Amino acid sequence: MPVFTEQTPILGRPTASVAQLASFILARPHGEYTAHDIEAIIVPAYWRLCAEVGIDPTLAVAQMIHETGNLTSFWAARPQRNPAGIGVTGQKQTTPPPNKEGWAFNTQRQQWEAGVSFATWEHDAIPAHVGRLLAYALPIGAENPVQRAAIERALRYRALPARMRGSAPLLKQLGRAHNPTGQGWASPGVDYGAKIAAIATRIVTGK
Repeated sequence: MPVFTEQTPILGRPTASVAQLASFILARPHGEYTAHDIEAIIVPAYWRLCAEVGIDPTLAVAQMIHETGNLTSFWAARPQRNPAGIGVTGQKQTTPPPNKEGWAFNTQRQQWEAGVSFATWEHDAIPAHVGRLLAYALPIGAENPVQRAAIERALRYRALPARMRGSAPLLKQLGRAHNPTGQGWASPGVDYGAKIAAIATRIVTGK
């Protein structure tokens, strides 16, 4: 049975079933999302898209769980449906921005915050997450046609600098502190990969 570490590659074969992934999420508080949302829409979409492009679905779902507090965060809730802090830069203000695109009013904190909102989980949020994770894992030119299409689709929601492509083949390198470019998915992200690995291990071991 696989046990993950921060040195685990993002690319890999599936290590958990849809049922295992859904069961883990449902066993904990999961915000406004129903069992149907999780078992029939969110988790199957992650599993299918990840398997198509060569990412272990367990890792992508573990990142989503970490980033969203198991779907309980403001950014995970509808209508944001943001699965992994995409575009959530920490920018905030109390007055409405002139152009509200790329912003949302956080009712939990009573302020406007920068971040990307998605119209659906299955057709928008999850493709944006999986393709972006793939872009971090694969250098430009290393993709097959299916992977290239997934990356291009994801980066239409939010661009990724070319220098970031392929900069994080391992979980650890998603953290800015360990990424060779000096940037990353999480900042500073010293133990970001280790936290994702710990969740993934709990999913597959059932603990």
